[in-house]
Amino acid sequence: MKFALVGPPQSGKSTLFSAITGQPIDPSHAPAERLATVMVPDARLDFLAELYKPKKYTQAHLEFIDIPGVALSEPGGPAEFRKAMNTVRRCDGIVMVVRAFESDSVVRYRGRIDPKADLDELHSELIFADLEQVMTRIDKLEKSTLKPTKTRDAELRELAMMRRVKDALEKEAPVSSAVHNDEERGIATSFGFLTQKPIIVVVNVGDANVGKPPPFEHPHARATVALAAEIEMEISQLEEKDRPAFLADLGISEPARTRLIRTCYEAVGLISFLTCGEDEVRAWTITQGMTAVEAAGKIHSDIQRGFIRAETVAFADLKAAGDMRSAKSANKVRLEPKHYVVHDGDIINFRFNV
Repeated sequence: MKFALVGPPQSGKSTLFSAITGQPIDPSHAPAERLATVMVPDARLDFLAELYKPKKYTQAHLEFIDIPGVALSEPGGPAEFRKAMNTVRRCDGIVMVVRAFESDSVVRYRGRIDPKADLDELHSELIFADLEQVMTRIDKLEKSTLKPTKTRDAELRELAMMRRVKDALEKEAPVSSAVHNDEERGIATSFGFLTQKPIIVVVNVGDANVGKPPPFEHPHARATVALAAEIEMEISQLEEKDRPAFLADLGISEPARTRLIRTCYEAVGLISFLTCGEDEVRAWTITQGMTAVEAAGKIHSDIQRGFIRAETVAFADLKAAGDMRSAKSANKVRLEPKHYVVHDGDIINFRFNV
């Protein structure tokens, strides 16, 4: 799964990307897209690694791509922004970064510090970009449905949906608000509509507001996170042993980047089931709602094909028991069938025969 970081110039978006990914900012190069894979922090894996001392430790991961900021107020700015959105359409979610702090060393964007106005402007540009696509598609469908073809009925259904989407966008509502069933979601997804994607808002605050809740919520965002990108980058560059003291001085329990990565993971409907042993402790990424037999296929098709039962224990139960033997003695380990819906944090050992 891939998330695009978008935001106006001077929002701290590239600093946040560096804090998340560990990639340094190179001021000698012109702004360009940057892509990196990021591990999803999971304290449950840390506990299992301590318990089993495995040879291998494998976390779930996401990809983040830094989209260069575009000054919408400059001539050609909106057109350049929509061109940049071609990359974003191929992503699974969007992180919108806006700035909410004063700084003598940073030039104000549009001469203001107004994160809500910046966010509204960004969201409007996403809507305009989607509306252009919808208008083009409606025009094409209106012409093609005049002819009796094998696909005419499907095209008429799509045309009705696109007209509904157009009405929503013109009222500044996202595409997702006008899509009603699986068929329509599939059609909309094929176009990569920006306002159908999960949106996470990051409000980049000053030092004085670290650890405080965000100053506002956006109505169309899955979540809003307040953080100080500069401080998050400093934390990411510290030695692991030095981080707790630094966080304690700030009065926070964990870096905000950790919360942001987990929020992105959850926003696209992902959960993790866990496997553990002396060879490997691992988080396996699945979509929320997947069954045990589908989860088995994530490990190997042979396990899915020969599925018998899923020996399952909730992580909280294992941790409370102390180890797997004690969890079994406490009757916390269950044998689940194919149709069992896997929960986040389930520790599973698949029994199979091929």
